[in-house]
Amino acid sequence: MEHNKTIFERVNEMAARKGYTCTPSQLALAWVHHQGKDVCPILGTTKIENFNQNIGALSVKLTLEEMTKLESFASKDVIKGDDFENNFGTWKNYETPPLSSWKTT
Repeated sequence: MEHNKTIFERVNEMAARKGYTCTPSQLALAWVHHQGKDVCPILGTTKIENFNQNIGALSVKLTLEEMTKLESFASKDVIKGDDFENNFGTWKNYETPPLSSWKTT
């Protein structure tokens, strides 16, 4: 976790250097948004404050250097710890009876 905390601190510093009220979350959303025209983050929130902050990410402009730096932070080889699949059950882990057992004869 300490390693991931260091990465978060670096992202936080990048957000602060943007010179306006850019949050780390906005920086991350802007990075996803800048991936290409065929990539769009899908956000879900129940609070209007969070919605407004998410919309603010659309005004964050990233340089190629910033994109490269953020990409280096997001690499699967850089983040440490268990991933999603190791922490949560998926549909594969449940004992669902085969479809053939549902059919009546």
